[in-house]
Amino acid sequence: MKLVFIIGNAAVGKMSVGQELTKITDLRLFHNHMSIEPILEIFGEFNGAAIKRFREIVFEEFAKSGKYGLIFTYMCAFDHQDWDYIEHIKSIFEPYNTEFYYVELVAPQRVRLERNGSKNRLKNKPSKRNIELSNKRLIGDDSNYRIESYDGEIPYDNYIKIDNTTLSAEETAKMIKERFNL
Repeated sequence: MKLVFIIGNAAVGKMSVGQELTKITDLRLFHNHMSIEPILEIFGEFNGAAIKRFREIVFEEFAKSGKYGLIFTYMCAFDHQDWDYIEHIKSIFEPYNTEFYYVELVAPQRVRLERNGSKNRLKNKPSKRNIELSNKRLIGDDSNYRIESYDGEIPYDNYIKIDNTTLSAEETAKMIKERFNL
């Protein structure tokens, strides 16, 4: 089994790249908002504990499934121990001889603000439809968290950092597929 983590800042294109990667591989996509949006709808507010439990069930069941692999997209704050969460997810899959791959997407804030209102993003992420509020969150996250790794910080061989500022989701997905032979 393969587990591909696509990490990066808000509106960098994690979900869109994941969608394209599923089209050209046998990987399945579990983008972060697939766990966030239902919980927001049910509770009427963000409930981190429920979101985490929802994800755990998906990860545990997928790990046992024998399927080819999974893509998980996540906004990882390197200065807030989010990497520990990625390691926890890995621990769920390790008993199943899983190969792990790490893709970090980066793009400047101006590009991400443009992408923040894209049709695909708004279709799949209802909580982002208030563009003004979503833009404020994006800018605030940029100010409050370090969501881009330092050079050499991610030590794995199966890691690639892609500046997708001028790349389409299709081009980026193709790069990932070729780099990791997916």
